[in-house]
Order: sequence, then C-alpha cells, then structure tokens
Amino acid sequence: MPLARLVPNQITYNAAISACEKGCQWQLAVQLLSLMPEAGVVPNQISFSAAISACSKGGEWQLNLLSLMAEVGVVRNEITYNAAISACEKGGQWQLALSLLSQMPDAKVVPDKITYNAAISACEKGYQWELALNLLSVMPQARVMPDEITYNAAMSACEKGGEWQLALHLMSLMPEARVVPDHITYSAAISACEKGQLALNLLSRMPEARLMPDKITYSAAISACEKGYEWELALNLLIRMPQARVVSDEINYSSTISACEKCGRWQLALNLLCLLPEARLVPNEIIYNAAISACEKVGEWQLAMNLLGLIHKVRLEPDEISYSAAISACEKGGQWQLALNLLCLMPEAKVVPSQITYNAAISACEKGGQWQMALNLISLMPEVRVVPNEITYNAAISACERATSGSWH
Repeated sequence: MPLARLVPNQITYNAAISACEKGCQWQLAVQLLSLMPEAGVVPNQISFSAAISACSKGGEWQLNLLSLMAEVGVVRNEITYNAAISACEKGGQWQLALSLLSQMPDAKVVPDKITYNAAISACEKGYQWELALNLLSVMPQARVMPDEITYNAAMSACEKGGEWQLALHLMSLMPEARVVPDHITYSAAISACEKGQLALNLLSRMPEARLMPDKITYSAAISACEKGYEWELALNLLIRMPQARVVSDEINYSSTISACEKCGRWQLALNLLCLLPEARLVPNEIIYNAAISACEKVGEWQLAMNLLGLIHKVRLEPDEISYSAAISACEKGGQWQLALNLLCLMPEAKVVPSQITYNAAISACEKGGQWQMALNLISLMPEVRVVPNEITYNAAISACERATSGSWH
C-alpha cells in the first residue's frame, strides 16, 4: 500500500486482522494489531475483537488483549467479551471462558445470548455438563432467552457426561421455551441414548418435526445401538440408510461391526467387512480392529491372524488394539507361541504394548503351561512402563499353580 501512495487506515487494518482470524493466523493478527500505533492508526473495538477471535489457539492471548484494551483506552463491550469467550471455547479453555463471563458485570457489560452460548459450548467441550446446565438455568434470571444453539450445546454436554436422561429432559423443555429442535438437537439426543430403542424412537419422531434423518442422525442412532449391545437394531438401521437416500460411510459400518462384535456375531461382522468394497468404502484400522475383536471373542485365532495380515497388505498400520485383540484370540485358541511372536513383533511395528496386551500374552502362557514364560513377561513389564494389575498376577499365579499341580502327578 505505501508503494501505491496509500496509507493503511483503521478499516484496512481491521480487514487484514479479520482475514488473519479467518485464516487461523493468530500470530499475524496480534502482530498487525501491535503495528497499528506505529502507523499512527488507533485500534478500535473491531480491531481488538477480530484479533481476540483469532486467538482461539493462542493460549492466554485473549486475556492479554483484553487487558491491553483498557491500557490504550478502548472500552470493552459485549462484542469483545463474546470474541474472547468464543476464542476460549474454540481453544478448549472452559475455565478462562467462565472467568471472563464472571468479569463482565464489573466491566458493566451485559452478557447476551452469544455470550452464554459460547460459555455453555466451552463447558461442553471441557466435559463440564453440570456447569453447562447451571449456565442454562441462570439465563432467564439474566433476561436472556435460550435458543436452539444453547439447548444443543447443553444437550451435547449431557451426552458427553453420560447423562442421557438429562439430555432427553432438556429436549422435552424446548417446546415450552418456544425453541424448535433442529437436526443438531436430534443428533445430540440420539448420541446421548445408551439404548438403541430410545434412539430409534427419536429417529422416527423427526419427520413429525419436518426433519429428515441425515447421515449424522443415523450414525448417532447406530452408535447408540452399539453402546446398548443391540446388533439387530444397528444392522436394521444400516440396511435402512439407502432406502432413506442416506449414504452410509465407514463410521456406520464400524459401529455396526462393533455391535456385532460385542454380541458375539463374528460371522456377521466379517460379512459386513466383505460388503465394504461393494459400498465403495475402504476399511480403516477401526473397522479391522472391530472385526479382529469379533474373532477374538469366539477364539477364531486363524481368522484374527488373517485380518491382522490384511491390515499390512492394505497399507494400514495395526495399532495396540489390533495386536491385543489378535494376541487374545491366540490365547483363547491355545496358541501361546503365536501370542508371544505377536508381542515380539510390536516394537518392530513401533506399537507400544499395553497392560491388556501383556495380560493376554501371560494368559496364553498360563493356558499353554508356560509358567516361566509368564513370569518372564511380568519381569519385562516395568521396562516398557506397563504396570501389572490383578489380572496380570492372577494369570501368572494360575500358570505357576498349573505347573505345581502337574509336578505332583
């Protein structure tokens, strides 16, 4: 701009800071704000609000900028506070968001709907469902009416806290408050459900509210069925998706396979895995892990091993869950050598064994009468910073008892 003999003014700086905010460049936004006085341009509320909004990933820069406003004589208003609280919400800083909200009365700034929505959303992201509900309850006192965004954030907070009854109760209060539930409301309520039947009931109510279930609501319902060990309902929903003109994805298949795995329906889990290419979907690690776990539950160690091999073939990286499930399948199938071989391969694959991995391997040794191996594995656990638990010691003791009882015959 100086080359074109144009001097940047307040409007151009504000536009540039806003561009940085949209481009997630918080350092540049702060730098531009700091350059304004040098250029003889006085920052205003818009300048600070845009810079504060950009600072969602900038630690405590929001607070520093708010303090700076007072120093340079710019009055903080609800826009700047809302920008700061929203930045805290995006950055997962619920304590800071609540601290800023509590400071507003002293600064003679009245919180509005945006303020409360951002603060409730910050609590939701921080798994603070009680605080989220408390904020919702004080809104009428502050003469601020909640909207669907408020209720959705509060319901999501309840869902994350496992408080499904509270989430459904909030949804039931919406008509009284003259708030119309939307897709997000139903998705949050369905996600909160721990029983598939409840989720299905909510899904069936959507057309009455002139809302058609979409991919998010179907995904939430299938996930609820998985949580509730209701494989038939999960499968039924997956089948219904094409009829409802909703395209299924890897998440839907993963949840359905996991529901089948939890209920011991390993053949169904494998059938679903085979159907993925037909649906033009590529299996990911989560899907393979669910299928391996399904085989593990019924001791189908050969199939579990084949699936683990397939993960490598399709250029995916097996993780701790993949190995633990395969080792556990070998343990159930009485294949202690294979279990130990898999455990030995883990460091090579840059996968750190967990307590579950070691417990499965020690149990495999116990079943195979390999008490020395079992004790050796326990001695190796501290080296890899894995703490033995009751299951670990019980498996090792059982291995020693078997060896002792065998020596008496």
